[in-house]
Amino acid sequence: MTPILTMLRVNGWQLYVWRDDDSVTLIDTGAPGSGAEILEAVPGVDRIVLTHGHVDHIGSAAELHEATGAPVYAGAGDADAIRTGTAVPPAVFEDWEIPIYQRVSVGLPDTAPPVPVDRELGDGDVLDFGGGAEILAIPGHTEGSIAIHLPRHGVLFTGDTIANVSTVMLGVFNQNRAQTVAAFQRLAALDADTACFGHGEPISSGAGDRIREVAATLVP
Repeated sequence: MTPILTMLRVNGWQLYVWRDDDSVTLIDTGAPGSGAEILEAVPGVDRIVLTHGHVDHIGSAAELHEATGAPVYAGAGDADAIRTGTAVPPAVFEDWEIPIYQRVSVGLPDTAPPVPVDRELGDGDVLDFGGGAEILAIPGHTEGSIAIHLPRHGVLFTGDTIANVSTVMLGVFNQNRAQTVAAFQRLAALDADTACFGHGEPISSGAGDRIREVAATLVP
């Protein structure tokens, strides 16, 4: 994407790398067993930020933490599941989502190896990367879902609240649809230029306009 922002896709799942002059931050870690390939692409990792507790996002966090010693950050609502290696509460599926879930979850374990969560993140927290990474607590997809906003760079990491699969859309497999719609609308108001989604291609320019267009059509 840019010299400081990269998307990696490992075994079909995606994560992001943010490079400052003095540190490297991973946003999510893909599915279990992805650590070696991630470390081959990103030999030095200084921190790991998890957008939520689903296994396709936290799966290799334990492997990467053990290999690098990088601290792990996660939303408070999902932190206990992440540190104990248990599943977060299940989604409330809409009928049309069920065959999609059955297809994409083939071969994906229900849980990830446990990993210490060094800091539980809440709304308004600011992390020391990207010129000040602002945390937004956006429950809905999961209780502990977070987004990461880098206002100095116009970059937003949405987690699975927003997807870009063929088109920008509300993320699927949510615990609470109404909360997820409210979270989507909150992220739309940030007017980020670049959006990095949990699933689907990032938008490198003009993301805010597209996200707002879709937000205006959503109903809980």
